Amino acid sequence: MISIGDVLAGVLPVYLLLVAGVVLRWTKVLRPEHDDGVMRVVYTIMLPAFMLDKILGSDVLRSGPVVISAVALGFFLMLGGAFIGMAVGRLIGFERGSGMRTFGLTSGCQNFGFTAVPMVEILWSTGALAILFVHNIGCELAMWTVGVLIMSGERRIIWRRLANGPVVAVLCGLLLVSFGWDDLVSGPFRRSLGMIGAGAVPLALLVIGCTTADLVMAERPTLKIIIGSSLVRLVLAPALFLSAAKFLPIATELRQVLVVQAAMPAAVTPIILARMYGGRPAIAAQVVVFTTGLSLFSLPWIILLGCRWIGLNPMLP
Repeated sequence: MISIGDVLAGVLPVYLLLVAGVVLRWTKVLRPEHDDGVMRVVYTIMLPAFMLDKILGSDVLRSGPVVISAVALGFFLMLGGAFIGMAVGRLIGFERGSGMRTFGLTSGCQNFGFTAVPMVEILWSTGALAILFVHNIGCELAMWTVGVLIMSGERRIIWRRLANGPVVAVLCGLLLVSFGWDDLVSGPFRRSLGMIGAGAVPLALLVIGCTTADLVMAERPTLKIIIGSSLVRLVLAPALFLSAAKFLPIATELRQVLVVQAAMPAAVTPIILARMYGGRPAIAAQVVVFTTGLSLFSLPWIILLGCRWIGLNPMLP
């Protein structure tokens, strides 16, 4: 039976990279003007290569029902978390026009990218990591369709926002796997994919740590946001995700992904959406900063309790 110390030892490297990013920002080794260039390389080149390398050869993705269920749960669970966030936001006193939509979307949407990827890779198999990437298509779809509508109050969806490097990489990988052509991608080209993608997640975590350091100083924290976002992101949303992992008839690898997703802090993307669509970026920043900080303590417990309840056993070091 795994212990809290086992889980903490497994996930601690992720938080150490985030802390390293904070230190690099405070010591001015990585400056704000570096962020966009670094993340552009990571998001358009390194991360797609990393994802494609992990998807190729994944037997679990040869099942159509597994792929469909992963995308569907990514979409509907993220929306479920957002609607929980909206309900709690209204309960604690937010109103339309005063930050309710920003609070609801940010506190309800889990980090499904650079923080989740290394944790899934550390705790589970490569098959679970491949499932995470497919699951993330559903998350991207929810964020850039319904999430944009929530934040902006608009009624029109601009689908071209989904045409990004990671989504294209996953779709190409699924196509190759489904036709059995993934074995053809081998030799020097396959090794070069692994080499290009190897640094994607660590480099992104350093930049996220830098961004977090900037956000800490951006706005004075309010107790209402701290308590409300902690309730949504670290209690209610995890209960939703773990219940889905426990009771739905899904693949084991998808259950493993949902356990990690249950423990994730708030995603950073709603900050971008708040800036683009007239939301309240300061509220989104507070939610991200405090749920990320508190998740250092809550995350091991959520993963531990989730594994014991569902009957999973991580492959910890």
